[in-house]
Amino acid sequence: MRDIHCHILPGVDDGARDLAMSLSMLEAAKAAGVTSIVCTPHCRDPYFDYDAMWAAFRELQAHADGFPLQMGFEVAHPKLMELGVEQWAPYLCFDGGNEFLLELDPHATERDFADYERTIFELQGLGYSVIIAHPERYRAIQKDPDIAERLVRMGCHLQASSDFLAGGRFGKEKKPAKKLFDRNLYRYIASDAHRPEHYMYLARAIDKYPRRGSHMRI
Repeated sequence: MRDIHCHILPGVDDGARDLAMSLSMLEAAKAAGVTSIVCTPHCRDPYFDYDAMWAAFRELQAHADGFPLQMGFEVAHPKLMELGVEQWAPYLCFDGGNEFLLELDPHATERDFADYERTIFELQGLGYSVIIAHPERYRAIQKDPDIAERLVRMGCHLQASSDFLAGGRFGKEKKPAKKLFDRNLYRYIASDAHRPEHYMYLARAIDKYPRRGSHMRI
């Protein structure tokens, strides 16, 4: 089971504060049944330091006793616009692959999604498979789940963050997530873990929403 979204790297964003906490998160991930991890630190202000994040990845990798780790980023749309899609996408996708984890503005309006769609088309045109992080968190999708369905029709994969079970980051994600699950719109469940206890939510989410054939991948 691959966890495609977590903040396990030590000391680079609002996730693990140091290597000891990273290793505690790794043990919690194993206990939840995770067999490989994509490390996805924030690519957004004030956290983004590309070289420091890669250094943190190598530090964790050196202490992970061979556990399969892959480098990636959770890329906030405004930061991607600032950096430039064509220039930076090759450095921000999952290392060794073409998956690209894109974070949108939780407070975006339906009109803002027109800009997001242009970015998604640009990424797809460059050969990237776009994963939308935690759509249950976005106010426009909470009001109108059809927006999420439109993203899926565009070829995006939607990723639920397992803390939706407890209401999520803003406390209002449980019902929107259920609506998206009921529509079979999610492709992934991920931990979005920032500390060890978050992996308890992942274990519970997997139990509540098991794989549905080849459609749901975790």
